[in-house]
Amino acid sequence: MATAILIDGAFFLHRYRALMTESTQHNPEDVASMMMRWALSHLNQNDERRDLYRIFYYDCPPLDKKVTLPISNTPFDFAETHEAQFRHGLFDELRRKRKLALRLGYLADTGQWTIKPTVMRALLRGEKQYNSLRDEDFAYDVRQKGVDIRIGQDIASLAYKKLADQIVLFAGDADFVPAAKLARREGIDFVLDPMWKSIPPELFEHIDGLRSTCPRPIRDGVGIGPANTLLPYPPNTSSYPPISSI
Repeated sequence: MATAILIDGAFFLHRYRALMTESTQHNPEDVASMMMRWALSHLNQNDERRDLYRIFYYDCPPLDKKVTLPISNTPFDFAETHEAQFRHGLFDELRRKRKLALRLGYLADTGQWTIKPTVMRALLRGEKQYNSLRDEDFAYDVRQKGVDIRIGQDIASLAYKKLADQIVLFAGDADFVPAAKLARREGIDFVLDPMWKSIPPELFEHIDGLRSTCPRPIRDGVGIGPANTLLPYPPNTSSYPPISSI
């Protein structure tokens, strides 16, 4: 039988940026290739080479609307941001990858700007005044929709149709637990790759294994795991706040 690899895109990019340095610019082609390398590394287990059924990548298209900034009241186009252009470029690259399925949800747009949590804490402590707020202190509020249900549907389909006997999921929260329970009841070996992010102890009872194939984080210049070369990721060059849920 084969291994199916499922990747929560928002989680993957968040962890990717946390792990990478910013000394070199990286483009969507490099990020897509690195993602494929880390995913396919799961096929090498204890001197055994497993077959790949398919890689599933889940995400939402970036926001591309025009809005008015909350303080300056100047127009701002999300479609022109580095993040939007990067996401579209990444999706184009992933569509070209062999045995990779791109599963896209959608963004629920509230049309509201919210104060960033760190700024709100500073306001509450009196460290910042309301009349000193700037556009950069706000994030545009949108929510991902349709991603978790697509992950759950694919896990159920893989399990019931016996398309794979192992599922590897790149994720870091407990939203996957109901689907993992279903898969395990159907005899699927369920492996979680949290990309070295710690998980609550109670999640271990819902998985069959924990394995991260990306390089372990480096603290104070000293690796806390096997030596690896970390490939950098470009910082967000937009001068305005990011979308809050991405």
